[in-house]
Amino acid sequence: MVGNGSAASREADREAVLAANQRLYEALENGDLEAVEDVWLSAADADDKTGVVCVHPGWPVLRGRAQVTRSYLLIMMNTEYIQFFLTDVEVEVQGDVALVTCTENILSGGEAEEEGELGPLVGGKVVATNLFRRTAAGWRLWSHHGSPVLTTGEDDEDGEGSGGLGGRD
Repeated sequence: MVGNGSAASREADREAVLAANQRLYEALENGDLEAVEDVWLSAADADDKTGVVCVHPGWPVLRGRAQVTRSYLLIMMNTEYIQFFLTDVEVEVQGDVALVTCTENILSGGEAEEEGELGPLVGGKVVATNLFRRTAAGWRLWSHHGSPVLTTGEDDEDGEGSGGLGGRD
């Protein structure tokens, strides 16, 4: 394996990538589109048609800053509440590219039965792959791919419900 500098610099890169990854989820939780855009590669590195790629669960491939930004705007406009609990977070840094894989345990507000009321909380799981590139401005997201974790919703052998996005009619 080719070294990426000292152990201290490798650990610093790893921590910086983890921080960039966390900024994405915090921006989404806060409904801050400007902060979401800042996590992605800038216009200097990616234009409105190429340079970044995003796949949300159940969506087609989105390419370019315009489509990716629009997708997050739509998600934020149609989600009253969202919170991410990241588990199984793994980071691998190779030179100027870093790969983060994680499970997004998502808690979001469902549709209210009646107008003016809060809807129920809905849980789901998505396995995500986030690919970052080192830039002059720090680590920036290059590609995000999320795949739903399909579950039956029935009790498993331990007697705990598995929940998740799949299995609901």
